[in-house]
Amino acid sequence: MKALVLTDVKKLEVLEVDKPKLSNKEVLIKTAYAGICGTDHALYSGLPGSAKAIPPIVLGHENSGVVAEIGTKVTNVKIGDRVSVDPNIYCGQCRYCRTKRPELCQNLSAVGVTRNGGFAEYFSAPASVVYPIPDNVSLKTAAIIEPISCAVHGIQLLKLAAWQKALIIGDGFMGQLFVQILQAYGIYHVDLAGIIDEKLELNKTKFGVNKTFNTSKGGLIPEANYDIVIEAVGMPITQEQAIKAAARGAQVLMFGVGKPNDTFKVGTYGVFQKQLTIQGSFINPYTFVDSVALLSSDKLNVETLISHELDYETVDDFVNDKLGVVSKAVVKIGSENK
Repeated sequence: MKALVLTDVKKLEVLEVDKPKLSNKEVLIKTAYAGICGTDHALYSGLPGSAKAIPPIVLGHENSGVVAEIGTKVTNVKIGDRVSVDPNIYCGQCRYCRTKRPELCQNLSAVGVTRNGGFAEYFSAPASVVYPIPDNVSLKTAAIIEPISCAVHGIQLLKLAAWQKALIIGDGFMGQLFVQILQAYGIYHVDLAGIIDEKLELNKTKFGVNKTFNTSKGGLIPEANYDIVIEAVGMPITQEQAIKAAARGAQVLMFGVGKPNDTFKVGTYGVFQKQLTIQGSFINPYTFVDSVALLSSDKLNVETLISHELDYETVDDFVNDKLGVVSKAVVKIGSENK
């Protein structure tokens, strides 16, 4: 079968590889679409995602497709089912798994990171991380369930109330997702700060954002003004903006993935005096069911946010920043048909 293989740091090759062989608790999936994101960009560059990818490896951790084969002990899906896959596989034995914090698993493995993923005609996954999708969810949008589930995990770490004012810093795909997910969870005053006028305007006119701030053109984020602040960039400057924007008693979600050695400054008295909660958020433990439900119920419009549909050859352009402004890209591997 054909696969796009990361053969070395910053080297992708289209190769013929063997179709995966299944254990009795695994599922073989004929890939339809694979999302591609900043994590793939990091893995391509030799940086870690949820874990470190060691070449040669087939990337692709945001996947959808159709079940082609099942192991002898698989009962939750059948051949022909349309599915999406949670890439994260927990050991179930370490102290974090045994204390209901599996996202911190000491032995985490992941489809498309530590084992071959969806940038191939077929990939395999444990049945425990394979989820059937409803008929009203396309395979194209089903490839976006994994990033939705990461955002849902972040939201579920917060204490939300309808009266809260929320700010999202970052108009990339995840920041734009948070706009819709916060509203789905009952937060109706949502502001958005970013650097791309077109994205800011789209979220104001189509998705009900209250105010927008283009910080690249002098837009100033109000200080001490928001009860919920979500930082979805991962840069020291935006992390510091998030702390400054937080009102008394606010919760600040540090969602953006920073570089491993980056740091940012925090005014210690301000954290004390404003009684801030600063919360990290890592991957997506057991939020796939909620995410499928949100997508199926039409509370989220993710198709509008997909700006690029790629093939194997144009993935290299994405990871080398040759595509211009990208909201969200997916790689078409197969088709919508069974």
